Amino acid sequence: MEITEKVAYLKGLMEGMELDTGKKEGKLLAAIIDVLDDIALELVDMQEAQEELGDGLDAVSDDLEDVEDLLFGEDEDEDEEDLLDEDDLLEDEEDCYATTCPACEETIYFDGSVLEDGEVICPNCGEKLEFNLEELDEEGGEDEEE
Repeated sequence: MEITEKVAYLKGLMEGMELDTGKKEGKLLAAIIDVLDDIALELVDMQEAQEELGDGLDAVSDDLEDVEDLLFGEDEDEDEEDLLDEDDLLEDEEDCYATTCPACEETIYFDGSVLEDGEVICPNCGEKLEFNLEELDEEGGEDEEE
């Protein structure tokens, strides 16, 4: 039996007892029943709002899971046509650079625009890494001559 049904039962009992609401005791019981009715209705509203919030939270959680799968590639149900072919991978690799952070020893990947800026912030530890394009070009040229 729900709380609203219990309050309705109490109202019926009070009316069946034919209490005189003109007397002090009758007024008190009628007021108590009215307050109980209001409380019961508020509880029902709160339960409905809680269910809506729970449903919304579930939807957000599902959406976040989809985003995580896209970002981290943990989707096991990928179709072959969704996968990149080797030519696309080679094109992407040409513009991608990697280095190891001296502070946390994690590999950092970045594109050519970071080299032009001359610095990158390690996303793992926040260490600032600086690059000198001229030195990198000289080292690359020496390797080619050997």
